[in-house]
Amino acid sequence: MTGVGAAPTLGAPADDGVRSAAARRPKPRSVLGYWRLYLAISPFYLLFLCFGLIPVGFSLYLSFHRWDGLGSMEYAGLSQYRYLLSDSQFWNSLTNTLIIWAIATLPMLFIALVTAVMLNSAVRFKNFYRFAYFLPNVTSVVAVAIIFTSIFSTNFGLANAVLHGLGLDQVAWLNTDWGIKISIAVLMTWQWTGYNALIFLAGLQTIPSELYEAARVDGAGPVQTFFRITVPMMRPIILFALVVSTVTGLQSFTEPQVLLANTNNTSTFAGGPGNSGQTMVLYFFQQSFDNNDFGYGAAIAWGIFLVVAIFSIVNWRLVQRGEK
Repeated sequence: MTGVGAAPTLGAPADDGVRSAAARRPKPRSVLGYWRLYLAISPFYLLFLCFGLIPVGFSLYLSFHRWDGLGSMEYAGLSQYRYLLSDSQFWNSLTNTLIIWAIATLPMLFIALVTAVMLNSAVRFKNFYRFAYFLPNVTSVVAVAIIFTSIFSTNFGLANAVLHGLGLDQVAWLNTDWGIKISIAVLMTWQWTGYNALIFLAGLQTIPSELYEAARVDGAGPVQTFFRITVPMMRPIILFALVVSTVTGLQSFTEPQVLLANTNNTSTFAGGPGNSGQTMVLYFFQQSFDNNDFGYGAAIAWGIFLVVAIFSIVNWRLVQRGEK
């Protein structure tokens, strides 16, 4: 009788413990309960909204209208995009952009990788070399473009002085089609080689040294080691550098604009004689700010976005396919 009657009294403290633990457990807070945290991070999202999402949304809305920046907007539907597909000057700017990107980016990435390998194997003055190679990337692009304008000057440029010293004919670098493209490509290569070399250097330092030691034991030379160990192990880093270089290269603006500003009297966005150096972004600025056609300029901007996205995806797929 006593044991049976005592059972409820033994369970009472356990129930009290459960109730007290539940009472001590913090109650879930509502979203408004974290308002201080949301307030702390709100400046970033407000700035992103004002200077990111709203301008992007407005540019898309504007691309379906005709507007000179002052008067009322006129709805144009898809006519801006239909004209873009048949606009020979836009296709010329796209061709110029792709050619400049190809002759600048591909050699630049190879030179950057070789430079990173040499920096990784250097014994003395490592920090000095790294600073020297990164310096072009932090130097003002406008100042560098002005210097390169002097280098590629037809009459007094350093490039023609070297050609003359070698007994070759001078080249009107900033007045011929391929001369303009090569000048812009050399400027972009000089500017971005050091930046990508440091990225590659960081990737090289993650490769185990045992792989190189095993390759040397097997009799592999520096060239075989580079192409059979370094390049395959660096594939993800090369992919990253390729995608970033594609995005920046296809949006080139400052380099051709400053380099060719004084070679065409009609517009600073013309890209030199015959529009040989006019990139897609230069054409966008010409239509928007020279012709005050902001609706068509917005359509060009979205065309640039589509081209950059397509080439970035293609580059990604090509490199990813090589890993399989």
